[in-house]
Amino acid sequence: MRFILRRLGFYLIAFWASITLNFLLPRFMPGDPVSRMFARTQGKMQPEQIDALRKLLGVDDRPIWEQYIDYLHNIFTGQMGVSISRFPTPVTEVIAAQIGWTLLLGGTALVIAAVVGNLLGILAAWRRGGAIDSALPPVLIFIGSFPYFWLAMGALYLFGMILGWSPLRHAFSDGVEPAFTWEFIGDVGAHLVLPALTIVLVSIGGWMLGMRNTMIATNSEDYITMAEAKGLRPGRIMFRYAARNAMLPSVTSFGMGLGFVVGGALLTEVVFAYPGVGYQLLNAVQGLDYPLMQGLFLTITAAVLLANFLVDILYVRLDPRVRSN
Repeated sequence: MRFILRRLGFYLIAFWASITLNFLLPRFMPGDPVSRMFARTQGKMQPEQIDALRKLLGVDDRPIWEQYIDYLHNIFTGQMGVSISRFPTPVTEVIAAQIGWTLLLGGTALVIAAVVGNLLGILAAWRRGGAIDSALPPVLIFIGSFPYFWLAMGALYLFGMILGWSPLRHAFSDGVEPAFTWEFIGDVGAHLVLPALTIVLVSIGGWMLGMRNTMIATNSEDYITMAEAKGLRPGRIMFRYAARNAMLPSVTSFGMGLGFVVGGALLTEVVFAYPGVGYQLLNAVQGLDYPLMQGLFLTITAAVLLANFLVDILYVRLDPRVRSN
């Protein structure tokens, strides 16, 4: 329990540091967000509009400590301001509308890549020198070494434009009403296959090699030799003795990957025009939408910290050494 409380304290401090950095960054940049927007509109904004924007973004003439207190109050009451590029929609509504698609795409790709990659790594290490161990690692590493955007654009061109097997853009077809129906679910699945497949192809090699290398070290432990000497079934030794002890690094990687899922696969969402958080972040940067950028940054940071905290809790369950310490 003390381990969990220590980790919780660490993540609370990290969260406070992230929201403080999120507050300071726009104020330490040369100029300020309002001046940039004023320059972009080529001086067409009225003084009243400039004052209103300064008040809206919290960069008015008040002392910085007053701005910081208001900022913290707004953060903890869920008020992240109004999106400029989607005025007058609140930032929370913009993020809420996009984050579901990002979780669907990133979560699906992460789970498939982690499960299949780790399973292949277990089999490759257990049958070292066999067909899986000899053929798959170089092939998957070769595929994963391609520039990510190149693979995504190549898949979109081949399967979307030439063969016509996959939709070209968006998360569902025009004219299909979002509803809990088989038609809508099937359409969303058809739009999901190609973006998720490109992410899986790029990342699965890393999962496989990581688990394979850890499993090779685990297979040489004395308790594995003891289990074999006792005549236990090979499948039981492989999964319950070797793989269980070799999966801790993969659990850490999965937790990190789970946190960064919320950040969105930026290039994938841009190439496939998938309406996720990464695609929205790019639009916010291009449109100088500072409230939305700050909201997305906080959402991604909170997701990474939460995912790592959940992994720490899972470590307590999986590794007895953590409990004893």
